[in-house]
Amino acid sequence: MASHIQDLHFTHVDIPITIDAIEPVFPAGPVPVSPTDHLYLSNLDDMVGSCIFTPTVYFYPCDDPAAKKLPVGRVMHDALARVLVPYYPFSGRLRDAGNGKLEVYFPAGKSALFVKARTSITIDELGELNVPNPAWAQLIHRFPAEGPYEVIGMPLVIAQVTFFGCGGFSLGLRLCHCLCDGVGAMQFVSAWAQAARDPTSSILAPVWDRESLKPRAPPRVRYLHHEFAHIDDISNLGSALSPAGLVQKCFLIDAHFQAQLKHRVQARGQADFTTFDALAAHVWQCWVKALRLCPRSQSMRLTVSVNARDKLSDPPLKRGYYGNVIGVACSKCTVAELIDQPLEHVAGLVRAARLAVNEEYIRSMIDYIELVRPKLEFAGKLTITTWTRFSLYEGADFGWGKPRYAGPADLLPTPQLCLFLPVQEGACPSLSPGSVIVCICLPNWSVPEFKQCLMMNASTEGDEVECHLPS
Repeated sequence: MASHIQDLHFTHVDIPITIDAIEPVFPAGPVPVSPTDHLYLSNLDDMVGSCIFTPTVYFYPCDDPAAKKLPVGRVMHDALARVLVPYYPFSGRLRDAGNGKLEVYFPAGKSALFVKARTSITIDELGELNVPNPAWAQLIHRFPAEGPYEVIGMPLVIAQVTFFGCGGFSLGLRLCHCLCDGVGAMQFVSAWAQAARDPTSSILAPVWDRESLKPRAPPRVRYLHHEFAHIDDISNLGSALSPAGLVQKCFLIDAHFQAQLKHRVQARGQADFTTFDALAAHVWQCWVKALRLCPRSQSMRLTVSVNARDKLSDPPLKRGYYGNVIGVACSKCTVAELIDQPLEHVAGLVRAARLAVNEEYIRSMIDYIELVRPKLEFAGKLTITTWTRFSLYEGADFGWGKPRYAGPADLLPTPQLCLFLPVQEGACPSLSPGSVIVCICLPNWSVPEFKQCLMMNASTEGDEVECHLPS
């Protein structure tokens, strides 16, 4: 029988890179700012967790020999220059505005960055392009002395086009999270791709308008906001996730398996659950059990990013808004609850936290950040982010078709992050629509137990689910 869960592996490969050019990219036309201007960032834009770059990589094999003659680098560079006119904030830089706030400003001679690189290997030598691969780090430009969370003074768009020996190419892209969330990033990439395919076409007008998410006067915090609170760490989580022993694991979970998880919590629970509620709870429980966390009294948190665009009505966000509109849903319990309680109980915690993210929650969150300026907290925390609703493939056709792979390059720098990734349409014809790739970092010794937990929770009483995990 076909497997409902598959352990996916990436190819260990060395990618020798030669950098041919590093060029600034300025807007191709006039923009409504000068070096003396600055732009406000909302508290959702520069809150803890958003002050990072999001690295993604896109692969474009050369299926058409005639395409080798097309000036890929020039097309991509010029299209970026055109799209930087309406998206002119990406041509600026970030600076400290005081009191923990950042702002965008526009120093003369500074803009986005475009890197041209090449390698002698072929795209086929990279193996199956279906999961993030730490070897792809070479395809995404970083500065030699760059810090891990450095955003101040950095280009806000850093693009590297790498040409492979086969004639194909990759786009390694770093966008500053302070300017856009995942939905906003897809909007920007889609506009760039459209400008590359048809320089004369019109795009959806981007909207800045960060002032619409300013804190209230006076601030009114109506929720406890456990997502930002300090938790005393008395557990072994830090030692379990020591970078030296971490490995990235990715599991392909088909729609049948997900449906069975949802059926299980629906049959035993007292509420309507989503597939995400069930799968997120399942992964959280497996993670805690596989890491053998103790003591049982340790407080744990699962944080989930919720797109809150459709939750805001006073005022509603304008169409084309590309800033951060993320509510952080937080489920909170103990290690003991995660180990002892059934899946439907944990799914209920996930569901309740997700449904709590409404307009008042978002406004309260903005006000809380204004008053507290919380710092990054890792104690007892796992973060699950889903990219399954992003137009990763559909919006990234620059004129050479959809990419063979589009998504993150590497999870290892963020070991307490779990990603739910989409499967490219047609990549695996035997899979039913709705299959998801779950990517998570684990210490190597915990991988067998995590797999076993994944399998054991796959079945419901009287309705067994067949689950085969390749060794």
